[in-house]
Amino acid sequence: MNTLRWPPVALIFSLVAASMLVACSKPAEAPPVVRSVRTLVLAESAGALSREFAAEVRARTESRLGFRVGGKVTRRLVELGQHVQAGQALVQLDPQDLKLGEDVARAGLATAEAQAAQAAADLRRFKELRAQGFISEAELERHSTNERAAQAALRQARAQTGVQANQASYAVLTATAAGVITSVDVEPGQVVAAGLPVLTLAHDGARDVVFAVPEDLGAVVRPLAGKPGAVQVRRWGAADWLNAAVREVAAATDPVTRTYLAKADVSGTAFATFELGQTASVQMRVPTRVAVGLQLPLPAVVERDGKSVVWVLDPASMTVQPQPVVTTDVLGNVVQIARGLKAGQEVVTAGAHVLQPGQKVRRFQEAAAAASAPRS
Repeated sequence: MNTLRWPPVALIFSLVAASMLVACSKPAEAPPVVRSVRTLVLAESAGALSREFAAEVRARTESRLGFRVGGKVTRRLVELGQHVQAGQALVQLDPQDLKLGEDVARAGLATAEAQAAQAAADLRRFKELRAQGFISEAELERHSTNERAAQAALRQARAQTGVQANQASYAVLTATAAGVITSVDVEPGQVVAAGLPVLTLAHDGARDVVFAVPEDLGAVVRPLAGKPGAVQVRRWGAADWLNAAVREVAAATDPVTRTYLAKADVSGTAFATFELGQTASVQMRVPTRVAVGLQLPLPAVVERDGKSVVWVLDPASMTVQPQPVVTTDVLGNVVQIARGLKAGQEVVTAGAHVLQPGQKVRRFQEAAAAASAPRS
């Protein structure tokens, strides 16, 4: 019969002591964290900041088309976004009432023609009677007056007939020029009044990039009108900026947005890829309150110990240190630095909120390039 043997007491104590030593030993130090950051090498801004505004490509001429007469819409012959030619029928009204009005006018014209012919014949006969002495001069003048009144009524009837004929032709709304339908505000069965806009036609030809600038920049943008290359434009999805000229700046601000509406000309062959209604960006240089200075993206400036600081990168050691700075203008996402930095320094523009003095970093661009490089 086997019996259970317990280990010696000395062995038990040695095992417990070994486990206590392992538990009390100091863990190995973790390697320092190397942060990936975006950086920017500073350059003088010559006392100006680059501002960017959202814009839209529009036709130089846009017509809001409406009927010259009222009536009930029977057919809409075009769709939104459709290209049309000059003179093409767009929308049609019920012409019945207009044709009845034309028929009434033509009947009135026939009556006036008959009355004028009768008055002219009577005048000829009474002239013969007056020459023979059968009637007085006063009687002849009365018939002469009747003939002139009949001729006047005839001219009136002819003009009225022409007006009614034009009214009947206005039952069909036609395109005033070749272009694209950019809005549709009418459907069959709808009753419209004379002059009510029912379609918007963007004419073919010249194009503008339309954008709005803040009220305080009106005096800056207005002198740029007509100057080639005063602004740069870029369509949505493109990388290259193209030089353009400001063509028009509104004389007054919008009562709601308090901005000035501005238009830049994009009619040249260089802008052939700019499509009607496409989103675009407009960039211009705006003077600042200081004559010289440095520009930084706004996220590059952080608060540390109650001061505005920028993290400066030492390329030799690839470490960062905080540098207090004095800022002046903040326009959009750009801040102007008056003191604390100098041209040629490399500063952190993204990731500054997680840094510590002396921390090791690596440039984000290098990290991205290493990650995308093929592995052996």
